Amino acid sequence: MNFDASTLKYDDKGLIPAVAQDHESGEVLMVAWMNAEAVARTLETGRVTYWSRSRQAFWIKGETSGHVQELIEMRVDCDRDCLLVLIRQEGPACHTNRRSCFYTAVRDGAEVEIMAPVSE
Repeated sequence: MNFDASTLKYDDKGLIPAVAQDHESGEVLMVAWMNAEAVARTLETGRVTYWSRSRQAFWIKGETSGHVQELIEMRVDCDRDCLLVLIRQEGPACHTNRRSCFYTAVRDGAEVEIMAPVSE
């Protein structure tokens, strides 16, 4: 069966959440948004492409930072309203220079930073 991105369930802005996960470690690195064109570009190029809601433009991860995300596999959830992109991440995934955007834990009612920025 061929994949048809038009069968995905996009929100009212034409977007679908995409969870980026390291294909080797299983670590969740970030969550961003894709539209149908970003999905197509990602599948065509192997470079993960998102839709920036703030800039209203395509965002190829690593285009300016060099912290590239290479697509290993794209998965669709059971409701077809969320994507999982298994990736090979070069450098930090987070704009704060951390490996993952999920660097704050809530423990005993307090926020605790559990990951320091990557030193360059």
